[in-house]
Amino acid sequence: MDISFLRQVALFAGLHDEQLRALAKVTLTRAFPKESIIILADEEGDALFLIAKGQVKVSLVSEDGREVILSLLGPGAVFGELSLLDGKPRSANVVATEDTELVMLRRSDFLQLLHRVPQIAISLLAELAARLRKTDRKIEGLALLDVTSRISETLLQLASEQGSDTPQGVLLRNRPTHQQLANMSGTTRETVSRVLKRLEAQGYISCKNRTITILREENWKDPPARPRP
Repeated sequence: MDISFLRQVALFAGLHDEQLRALAKVTLTRAFPKESIIILADEEGDALFLIAKGQVKVSLVSEDGREVILSLLGPGAVFGELSLLDGKPRSANVVATEDTELVMLRRSDFLQLLHRVPQIAISLLAELAARLRKTDRKIEGLALLDVTSRISETLLQLASEQGSDTPQGVLLRNRPTHQQLANMSGTTRETVSRVLKRLEAQGYISCKNRTITILREENWKDPPARPRP
Protein backbone atom coordinates (compact mmCIF):
# COMPACT_ATOMS: atom_id res chain seq x y z
CA MET A 1 0.00 0.00 0.00
CA ASP A 2 1.35 3.40 -1.04
CA ILE A 3 1.28 5.80 1.91
CA SER A 4 0.46 8.70 -0.43
CA PHE A 5 -3.17 7.53 -0.41
CA LEU A 6 -3.29 7.15 3.38
CA ARG A 7 -1.82 10.63 3.74
CA GLN A 8 -4.86 12.05 1.91
CA VAL A 9 -7.40 10.36 4.20
CA ALA A 10 -8.66 12.89 6.76
CA LEU A 11 -8.86 10.23 9.45
CA PHE A 12 -5.07 9.81 9.36
CA ALA A 13 -4.13 13.47 8.97
CA GLY A 14 -2.27 13.41 12.30
CA LEU A 15 0.12 10.61 11.35
CA HIS A 16 3.69 11.20 10.21
CA ASP A 17 5.31 9.11 7.46
CA GLU A 18 6.77 6.48 9.77
CA GLN A 19 3.35 5.86 11.33
CA LEU A 20 1.73 5.78 7.91
CA ARG A 21 4.23 3.17 6.73
CA ALA A 22 3.48 1.06 9.80
CA LEU A 23 -0.23 1.42 9.09
CA ALA A 24 0.21 0.47 5.44
CA LYS A 25 1.82 -2.83 6.48
CA VAL A 26 -1.32 -4.00 8.28
CA THR A 27 -3.83 -2.99 5.60
CA LEU A 28 -5.28 -5.20 2.89
CA THR A 29 -6.42 -4.07 -0.56
CA ARG A 30 -9.40 -5.72 -2.27
CA ALA A 31 -11.19 -5.09 -5.55
CA PHE A 32 -14.99 -5.28 -5.79
CA PRO A 33 -16.72 -5.33 -9.20
CA LYS A 34 -19.76 -3.13 -9.77
CA GLU A 35 -22.88 -4.34 -7.88
CA SER A 36 -20.79 -6.40 -5.44
CA ILE A 37 -22.14 -6.60 -1.89
CA ILE A 38 -19.41 -5.39 0.46
CA ILE A 39 -21.34 -5.29 3.74
CA LEU A 40 -24.75 -6.61 4.76
CA ALA A 41 -26.68 -5.00 7.60
CA ASP A 42 -26.71 -7.03 10.83
CA GLU A 43 -23.70 -9.16 9.89
CA GLU A 44 -20.65 -9.24 12.15
CA GLY A 45 -17.94 -6.75 11.19
CA ASP A 46 -14.28 -6.52 12.09
CA ALA A 47 -12.85 -4.20 9.45
CA LEU A 48 -12.72 -0.52 8.57
CA PHE A 49 -12.85 0.33 4.85
CA LEU A 50 -11.19 3.18 2.96
CA ILE A 51 -12.23 3.84 -0.65
CA ALA A 52 -9.16 4.06 -2.88
CA LYS A 53 -11.09 4.01 -6.18
CA GLY A 54 -14.72 3.83 -7.23
CA GLN A 55 -17.94 4.48 -5.34
CA VAL A 56 -20.18 2.68 -2.86
CA LYS A 57 -23.80 3.02 -1.82
CA VAL A 58 -24.72 2.89 1.88
CA SER A 59 -28.39 1.96 2.29
CA LEU A 60 -31.13 0.35 4.33
CA VAL A 61 -33.82 -1.93 2.91
CA SER A 62 -37.23 -2.32 4.53
CA GLU A 63 -39.08 -5.61 4.88
CA ASP A 64 -41.20 -4.77 1.84
CA GLY A 65 -38.10 -4.17 -0.30
CA ARG A 66 -37.99 -0.37 -0.30
CA GLU A 67 -34.50 1.07 -0.23
CA VAL A 68 -33.34 4.27 1.45
CA ILE A 69 -29.89 5.43 0.36
CA LEU A 70 -28.04 7.06 3.24
CA SER A 71 -24.88 8.01 1.35
CA LEU A 72 -22.93 7.65 -1.86
CA LEU A 73 -19.23 7.59 -0.94
CA GLY A 74 -16.24 8.11 -3.20
CA PRO A 75 -12.42 7.99 -3.01
CA GLY A 76 -10.97 8.92 0.38
CA ALA A 77 -14.19 8.18 2.27
CA VAL A 78 -14.31 5.83 5.25
CA PHE A 79 -17.04 3.39 6.24
CA GLY A 80 -17.52 0.48 8.63
CA GLU A 81 -16.11 2.38 11.61
CA LEU A 82 -19.10 1.87 13.95
CA SER A 83 -18.66 -1.89 14.18
CA LEU A 84 -14.96 -1.36 14.72
CA LEU A 85 -15.66 0.76 17.80
CA ASP A 86 -18.49 -1.13 19.48
CA GLY A 87 -18.04 -4.65 18.09
CA LYS A 88 -21.73 -4.81 17.19
CA PRO A 89 -23.23 -5.94 13.86
CA ARG A 90 -23.18 -3.69 10.80
CA SER A 91 -25.88 -1.00 10.74
CA ALA A 92 -26.39 -0.74 6.95
CA ASN A 93 -25.76 -2.39 3.59
CA VAL A 94 -22.85 -1.26 1.43
CA VAL A 95 -22.76 -2.09 -2.30
CA ALA A 96 -20.27 -1.07 -4.98
CA THR A 97 -21.99 1.17 -7.54
CA GLU A 98 -18.99 0.92 -9.86
CA ASP A 99 -15.75 -1.08 -9.94
CA THR A 100 -14.21 -0.25 -6.58
CA GLU A 101 -10.91 -0.73 -4.78
CA LEU A 102 -10.96 -0.75 -0.98
CA VAL A 103 -8.26 -0.63 1.66
CA MET A 104 -9.22 -2.70 4.71
CA LEU A 105 -7.98 -2.31 8.28
CA ARG A 106 -8.81 -4.98 10.85
CA ARG A 107 -10.38 -4.03 14.20
CA SER A 108 -7.46 -5.27 16.32
CA ASP A 109 -4.94 -3.26 14.26
CA PHE A 110 -7.13 -0.15 14.34
CA LEU A 111 -7.61 -0.27 18.11
CA GLN A 112 -3.85 -0.63 18.61
CA LEU A 113 -3.38 2.39 16.35
CA LEU A 114 -5.85 4.40 18.45
CA HIS A 115 -3.81 3.67 21.58
CA ARG A 116 -0.57 4.74 19.91
CA VAL A 117 -1.96 7.83 18.14
CA PRO A 118 -4.85 9.27 20.22
CA GLN A 119 -5.45 12.17 17.80
CA ILE A 120 -6.99 9.66 15.38
CA ALA A 121 -9.85 9.33 17.87
CA ILE A 122 -10.49 13.07 17.52
CA SER A 123 -10.58 12.77 13.73
CA LEU A 124 -12.94 9.82 14.04
CA LEU A 125 -15.25 11.77 16.35
CA ALA A 126 -15.32 14.61 13.82
CA GLU A 127 -16.25 12.13 11.07
CA LEU A 128 -19.03 10.61 13.18
CA ALA A 129 -20.34 14.07 14.12
CA ALA A 130 -20.47 15.08 10.45
CA ARG A 131 -22.46 11.97 9.62
CA LEU A 132 -24.84 12.59 12.50
CA ARG A 133 -25.46 16.14 11.27
CA LYS A 134 -26.07 14.80 7.78
CA THR A 135 -28.57 12.28 9.15
CA ASP A 136 -30.32 15.02 11.10
CA ARG A 137 -30.65 17.10 7.92
CA LYS A 138 -32.07 14.12 6.03
CA ILE A 139 -34.66 13.42 8.74
CA GLU A 140 -35.58 17.09 8.89
CA GLY A 141 -35.93 17.22 5.11
CA LEU A 142 -38.17 14.16 4.95
CA ALA A 143 -40.38 15.61 7.68
CA LEU A 144 -40.57 19.27 6.64
CA LEU A 145 -39.58 19.82 2.99
CA ASP A 146 -41.65 19.34 -0.15
CA VAL A 147 -40.39 16.92 -2.79
CA THR A 148 -38.68 19.57 -4.95
CA SER A 149 -36.81 20.90 -1.94
CA ARG A 150 -35.77 17.39 -0.88
CA ILE A 151 -34.36 16.58 -4.32
CA SER A 152 -32.62 19.96 -4.48
CA GLU A 153 -31.14 19.43 -1.01
CA THR A 154 -29.88 16.00 -2.08
CA LEU A 155 -28.17 17.48 -5.15
CA LEU A 156 -26.57 20.24 -3.05
CA GLN A 157 -25.31 17.66 -0.55
CA LEU A 158 -23.77 15.57 -3.34
CA ALA A 159 -22.23 18.69 -4.85
CA SER A 160 -20.58 19.60 -1.54
CA GLU A 161 -19.18 16.07 -1.14
CA GLN A 162 -18.24 15.09 -4.69
CA GLY A 163 -18.59 18.14 -6.95
CA SER A 164 -15.84 20.10 -8.69
CA ASP A 165 -15.93 23.83 -9.37
CA THR A 166 -16.25 25.06 -12.96
CA PRO A 167 -16.95 28.53 -14.41
CA GLN A 168 -20.59 27.48 -14.89
CA GLY A 169 -21.14 26.00 -11.45
CA VAL A 170 -20.50 22.82 -9.47
CA LEU A 171 -20.12 19.74 -11.67
CA LEU A 172 -21.12 16.22 -10.64
CA ARG A 173 -19.27 14.03 -13.13
CA ASN A 174 -20.99 10.75 -12.31
CA ARG A 175 -24.37 11.73 -10.98
CA PRO A 176 -26.65 9.17 -9.34
CA THR A 177 -29.36 7.54 -11.41
CA HIS A 178 -32.89 8.88 -11.08
CA GLN A 179 -33.76 5.83 -8.97
CA GLN A 180 -30.81 6.48 -6.65
CA LEU A 181 -31.83 10.12 -6.26
CA ALA A 182 -35.36 8.96 -5.48
CA ASN A 183 -34.09 6.57 -2.82
CA MET A 184 -31.98 9.34 -1.30
CA SER A 185 -34.79 11.90 -1.17
CA GLY A 186 -37.76 9.72 -0.26
CA THR A 187 -39.71 9.90 -3.51
CA THR A 188 -40.16 8.06 -6.82
CA ARG A 189 -38.04 7.86 -9.97
CA GLU A 190 -40.82 9.46 -12.01
CA THR A 191 -41.00 12.42 -9.62
CA VAL A 192 -37.22 12.88 -9.77
CA SER A 193 -37.38 12.96 -13.58
CA ARG A 194 -40.11 15.64 -13.52
CA VAL A 195 -38.32 17.78 -10.93
CA LEU A 196 -34.96 17.60 -12.73
CA LYS A 197 -36.59 18.60 -16.02
CA ARG A 198 -38.30 21.53 -14.31
CA LEU A 199 -35.09 22.67 -12.59
CA GLU A 200 -33.25 22.46 -15.89
CA ALA A 201 -35.98 24.37 -17.74
CA GLN A 202 -35.80 27.07 -15.07
CA GLY A 203 -32.03 27.24 -15.55
CA TYR A 204 -30.92 26.13 -12.10
CA ILE A 205 -29.16 22.98 -13.32
CA SER A 206 -27.75 21.60 -16.57
CA CYS A 207 -27.88 17.86 -17.30
CA LYS A 208 -25.71 16.21 -19.95
CA ASN A 209 -25.22 12.46 -20.26
CA ARG A 210 -24.18 11.24 -16.76
CA THR A 211 -23.17 14.70 -15.55
CA ILE A 212 -25.13 17.42 -13.88
CA THR A 213 -24.03 21.00 -13.20
CA ILE A 214 -25.59 23.07 -10.44
CA LEU A 215 -25.35 26.48 -12.07
CA ARG A 216 -24.07 29.57 -10.34
CA GLU A 217 -26.68 32.23 -9.62
CA GLU A 218 -25.31 34.55 -12.30
CA ASN A 219 -25.91 31.77 -14.86
CA TRP A 220 -29.56 31.20 -13.94
CA LYS A 221 -31.94 31.68 -16.86
CA ASP A 222 -34.88 32.64 -14.68
CA PRO A 223 -33.61 34.02 -11.35
CA PRO A 224 -36.23 34.64 -8.68
CA ALA A 225 -37.39 38.21 -8.32
CA ARG A 226 -35.54 40.11 -5.61
CA PRO A 227 -37.53 42.21 -3.14
CA ARG A 228 -37.20 45.96 -3.59
CA PRO A 229 -35.37 47.83 -0.84
